[in-house]
Amino acid sequence: MSNPAFAAIILAAGEGTRLNSATPKVLHEMAGWPLIRHVTEALRPLAPAETVVVIGQGMEAVARAAAHGGSSAKTAIQSPPRGTGDAVRASRPALEARLAKGDLADVVVLFGDAALLRPETIAALLEERRRKPAAAIAAAGFRPPDPSPYGRFVCDPDGTLARIVEARDATPEERRIGLCNGGIMTVDARQLFALVDKIGNDNAKREFYLTDIVGIARAQGLLCRAVELPAEELAGVNTRAELAEAEAILQQRLRRRAMENGATLIAPETVFLSADTQLGRDVVIEPNVVFGPGVTVADNVRIRSFSHLDGATIAAGAIVGPFARLRPGAVLEQDVHVGNFVEVKATRLGAGAKANHLSYLGDSDVGAGTNIGAGTITCNYDGFNKHRTVIGANAFIGSNTAFVAPVTVGDGAYVATGSVVTEDVPKDALTIARARQANKPGRGAELKAKLRGKNR
Repeated sequence: MSNPAFAAIILAAGEGTRLNSATPKVLHEMAGWPLIRHVTEALRPLAPAETVVVIGQGMEAVARAAAHGGSSAKTAIQSPPRGTGDAVRASRPALEARLAKGDLADVVVLFGDAALLRPETIAALLEERRRKPAAAIAAAGFRPPDPSPYGRFVCDPDGTLARIVEARDATPEERRIGLCNGGIMTVDARQLFALVDKIGNDNAKREFYLTDIVGIARAQGLLCRAVELPAEELAGVNTRAELAEAEAILQQRLRRRAMENGATLIAPETVFLSADTQLGRDVVIEPNVVFGPGVTVADNVRIRSFSHLDGATIAAGAIVGPFARLRPGAVLEQDVHVGNFVEVKATRLGAGAKANHLSYLGDSDVGAGTNIGAGTITCNYDGFNKHRTVIGANAFIGSNTAFVAPVTVGDGAYVATGSVVTEDVPKDALTIARARQANKPGRGAELKAKLRGKNR
């Protein structure tokens, strides 16, 4: 039997004032993704029937970020922002059709900066509300080292949740409570908006607090539960320091997962992964390597120190670095070698190809078994448009060669060192594209004497 359907409401209208940024809070990045994408990805395995993202006026970029990766999230606009209860109220039109059909059991409300939440944690909260006897509300609490900024859970002697009091409105006695509001709750879908409609704004900030629905529900004789969850998963991101702390926690998770899946990280604390980094078995990552978004690494690959990879695909047996730069669109096939100070962008290197040092390969195709000499560059940009260089299989490209794209080099060709190639090279041809050397006996000494005289 499948689990009852639920909807998710993501509150993402916050401007992030304490981040001191023109960027909305939930668009700040962690492990290569905006914060809100971490939240939508945590929901994805649970397959919510509806996801509604509540944003502020002019926050279309937040809506786009929430929909990244094919998410079917709807958008609701809260304008002006008047608190979390008002934000949930703004989501009602997006959920009305589902609510009218009566096929929603729960509505999960969570914040767009809750980027460390795991799917299993959300599932546990849902299960706790549904546990017999079913509660109207199950709210997530945690015990932070410093509870002062957080609302407090006021519980009855039997442990049931009586109310949530915001930090600004708490009495001195309530401020001594250690169990704090984690900002996430699941509510009986049949009860949610009836409770929300009763929220008032008689508080220090004159806002409509979603947390007030606990006291409203209890006044109606409904059961509410406090569910204590891991503190690290419920910590929000309100300052740059908190963003850095959350990044550190997530990096530890990603490194641990990579090693559990069969990768070796020689100095894990120096390797930085993106949330979507995929590493195969028996991959070895040397110290000080950075993975941007969109990197896939197959089995038995070695990434040497101080390399930076972004949007790249690497096949089995390849060696990258040290000091290599793989940019979006870089595709390295089996047993490719990309060495120190080589940059690859929008380029495919065929199986066994080598570019071992000091080269730039952009907008190009390099055939299997081809050797790219040091100092080779593809001149792919003419100031207006990008053009491709195509190099065939088993070619030899001498050091300090410049390919002025668009240009094609045939299979088996040999391009001499120092060439500037502006025309296509036939298969198996020897190409020499450089000025002929001219030696002038004795003229060197004459020139030096002349120049020496001018400098006196």
